[in-house]
Formats: sequence, C-alpha cells, structure tokens
Amino acid sequence: MTTNATRAVGVDIGGTGIKGAVVDLETGSLLSDRVKVATPKGAEPADVLAAVHVVLDTLGVTDAAVPLGVAFPAIVKHGRTLSAANVADTWIDFEAEKFFEDGLGRDIHFANDADVAGVAELRYGAARGVSGLTILTTLGTGIGTAMIHEGVLIPNSELGHLQRAGEATDAEVFAAYSAMEREQLDWPEWAARLQWYYSHVEFLFSPDLFIVGGGVSKHADEFLPLLDLKTPIVPAVHRNNAGIIGAAALALASDGSDAVAGVADTLVEATSN
Repeated sequence: MTTNATRAVGVDIGGTGIKGAVVDLETGSLLSDRVKVATPKGAEPADVLAAVHVVLDTLGVTDAAVPLGVAFPAIVKHGRTLSAANVADTWIDFEAEKFFEDGLGRDIHFANDADVAGVAELRYGAARGVSGLTILTTLGTGIGTAMIHEGVLIPNSELGHLQRAGEATDAEVFAAYSAMEREQLDWPEWAARLQWYYSHVEFLFSPDLFIVGGGVSKHADEFLPLLDLKTPIVPAVHRNNAGIIGAAALALASDGSDAVAGVADTLVEATSN
C-alpha cells in the first residue's frame, strides 16, 4: 500500500447503508461527494460486494491508483470476519478481506467499522491529543465501540454486545438508535436507555472521554444533555463520516511519520492477513 498518498478512498459498510468518498489524508476532509447505497437485504457477501462496486463506480475510483480502505460491522481478525450482528451469518469465520480483494481486483485495508471511526477521531477529531482512555461509540443499527488508550487502539472491543442482567437481549438491541426508531421512543425515553448503557461502560472502564458517533450524532444536542455521567461525553467531530475517513486513513499504515500512522499500522497488523 502506498504510504505517501495524499488521498485515499474510504468505504464504510453498515447494516443499513454502504457509504464511500475520496478523502484528503492531510486534513480528513472529503474530496468528493459522499456516495451512499442501501445495504442489500440479507447482506450476503456477493450482494454486498456488488454494492461496493456501485459505490466505487460512482466515485470513479475503480482501479488501484488511489488506496482503498474498507470498514465492516464485524470482529475482524487476520482478514476474517468473526461475527455478524447486522449482516448475514455467512460472514461468520469468512475470509472477507481476500473476498473483497479478489472481487475488486485490488489490494485493500480492511477493519472493523468502529475501530476505523476511532482512527478518524484520533487523527482528525475529538480524540486528538486526549490522554488516558477514550471510548468512541457509534449509535446506529447497532452500537460499535473503539477503545483508545494513550493513542493506542485496542481492536474489536465490541462493547455494544454487553449483556443486560436478567434480559435476553444485549445492549445494542436495547439502546442503539435503531431501537429508538423501532419502538418510536422520544429523545428522553431513548436517553434513559443510553444512561444505563454509558453508566455501565463508565463503571467497567473508568474512561477519560466518551465520543458519540453515528448518524444520530448530528442530533447530539437532543440527547447528550440528558445524560448524567462523571465522564465528559462529546459528539464525534466527523459524525457519520468517521467510518469513511478512518477507512481511508488506513492508507497511513507503515508510514511512521506520526503516532496515528502507528495506530493504523497496528490496526492493519491486528486485523489483516
């Protein structure tokens, strides 16, 4: 992968939508319009690959001249997806990175979607320069999390799947933004569920900062002031684009010019072949 690139493509695959854009690696800003297509019903591998082709075709970046990073909503280790919370079970223990590389005819960097959002906020956003432990959460179809301690990313934290005592469903079924939509909750009702979630995570990990990403973060003023926590909690600077920007930032891997390049390098090493 080119390490002195000034731009890269980021593709963020989610449970409901697949988004992509060309990103300026110096500033973290989008150099193109954001392209979004619906995640195919059932989210089987071949259908998701076809949708990624549509995104890249629309962006006009189908060859390997511009580095490509892909974010995916699953545990990613050694290029394999080990979970499938909001996509087809076919992805469990699946050689996803090789599948995308073969299907796209090019090398890629491939990692968990929340982890790359964490990389974006570390390099360009709310986690930049923060000491101690930062926990980023993405509130959407599910709850993704990224844990960053003193600039070091701990991959695949999956704190959205914390179990609730005495309940059959986990945290993300109860408190993700999709729960608000599904159950037609108002902001205070949903904030009460978030209060339980963030209080529980706060007790377990004693973080120094919470960052809230995902599409709903653009409405942060509606629900963050309703939370009562010891830990500061702020919206992600890059909101729902953090996954795109972080995926593109994986092109910094093996470029030792700054600490975030090292984070990207560590993430690639931990999750790729």
